[in-house]
Amino acid sequence: MPVPTRARRRTALLAATVLCLAPAAAAPVAAAPAVPAHHAPPPVLGLGVADAVDLLERGETTSVDLVEAYLARIAAYDDAYADQPGLRSVVTVSPTALENARLLDAERASGTVRGPLHGVPVLVKDNYATYDMPTSAGSVALADYRTDDDSTAVARLRAAGALVLGKSNMSEFAWHGTFSESSVRGYVNNPYDQSRSASGSSGGAAASVAAGFAAAGLGTDSCGSIIGPSAHQSLVGYRPTMGLTSVAGIVPLSLRQDVSGPMTLTVEDAALLGSVLAGYDPADPQTVVADDQDPSTFVDGLSDTALEGKRIGVVRWDFSGSTPDGPRPGSGEVTQVVERAVADLAAQGAEVVEVPFTREFVTGQLASGGWIDMRASVDAFLAETPARWPEGLAELTAPEDRLTFSDVVADGRSALSEETRRSWLELADVPNPDYDEAVAAQEAGKAAVDAFFAEHDLDALAMPTSEAPTAADWAGTTFCDVGANTGVPSISLPAGFTSEGLPVGLELVAPRSTDATMLAMAYDYEQATGHRRPPASTPELPADGTVPEVVTPTGPARERG
Repeated sequence: MPVPTRARRRTALLAATVLCLAPAAAAPVAAAPAVPAHHAPPPVLGLGVADAVDLLERGETTSVDLVEAYLARIAAYDDAYADQPGLRSVVTVSPTALENARLLDAERASGTVRGPLHGVPVLVKDNYATYDMPTSAGSVALADYRTDDDSTAVARLRAAGALVLGKSNMSEFAWHGTFSESSVRGYVNNPYDQSRSASGSSGGAAASVAAGFAAAGLGTDSCGSIIGPSAHQSLVGYRPTMGLTSVAGIVPLSLRQDVSGPMTLTVEDAALLGSVLAGYDPADPQTVVADDQDPSTFVDGLSDTALEGKRIGVVRWDFSGSTPDGPRPGSGEVTQVVERAVADLAAQGAEVVEVPFTREFVTGQLASGGWIDMRASVDAFLAETPARWPEGLAELTAPEDRLTFSDVVADGRSALSEETRRSWLELADVPNPDYDEAVAAQEAGKAAVDAFFAEHDLDALAMPTSEAPTAADWAGTTFCDVGANTGVPSISLPAGFTSEGLPVGLELVAPRSTDATMLAMAYDYEQATGHRRPPASTPELPADGTVPEVVTPTGPARERG
């Protein structure tokens, strides 16, 4: 399905909503017994995965009801409306979303439940391969690129009963951690202030979940691309231990650092999705480490006393030199919010200690092994993944019988800067001496961070996810290197808001393969504080489906070109 234009997107969404009201005889599951009665679409702003499962199990809603509600919100808020530019967070809606919802409802009515996500609509970042929708990786040249199969992560979602509602916007080829802009859909706006960035590169998934377009979203993180968007949109962003979740079937940025993980409204939802995604995958050799953990403990181990007796090291840096003009605007407020969050950790029984986790340690020892393999990784994905693509695209550059990154660049419509495109095209095949050296440095950094946790007897590190709130073209992370370069797990949690109503995130980083313990500590903090609140620019829709007048704390949003 081609990526819809604005007008076609609205038409498709409204048509899909009408389709669900068609006579039962026209539906693909008409012969199934005990099809649930149709309800009015339920309020879904702030409705998480566990909430949706509870409603479905009690018969108070159906998957069709939920899909209708989410489609209506996407139609109302993703394109420009009132004085807002719209989020531009959704690239594609599944053309069979309502048919799939009917099937899942009929299965539940007949006593068949596929798994813990049965009937729950979720969105996935548009670099996750999906057999039933295009996978553009943010590139308009790949707007009609269709894989024959699902990525492992999407296959596991479907096996657990989740309904993949659509694909979310992203930074093109996942290359940016401070904003999300693609040539296929444009710049993603932050629902807490639509004149500001949704962060990157998974900004579309985060904006969608925050605005109530789906119960949860999947993103990828090579350095902050899950935790950053989550922090700047008051979500829980969980970056698992490297290798715990498979990245097979996901268009790569760097196989040395790519991780698949959830962005959710609650820690419980993150733990539930994490348990579904986790596990060994023969198609991804790095998942051999998944056997070190038992995903069934992720949800069962959640406790509101999990912080008691835990030893947490506080990371404090001086941000005064972050820009040539000094600290980023709002950094003082963010520091105050995070200091309160650290006090909350202590109030829950954690032993909070100062640790020598310095800027010099991070930049000097926790080396990145990524980026140098980007072009080769993308070319390998395109060569090895059974797929169909636009006629003539592969012939733009040699070899003419194979689709490559250079073909995508030669298409001429990329949102990537000329410098980025050129530098990637110049990257050598791997392995090579520079790559081998980078890998060795990264492995030494992994050993260094493992030793640091052991030496200081730490259960976690605590730090601001970002030093400053979102701005017009910047919503970055401060410590993404810690998890990305070393592969240890991290999680960003809602910690509060600035005086302008902009979200602030607290990041916890834990020792390798202690995801269950980290999730439990995060849950304890979340239950004790309850900081999350939904964005004002995308309120609940009234029953008649009209878009309400929007009053935001910072006034009308600016349109970007």
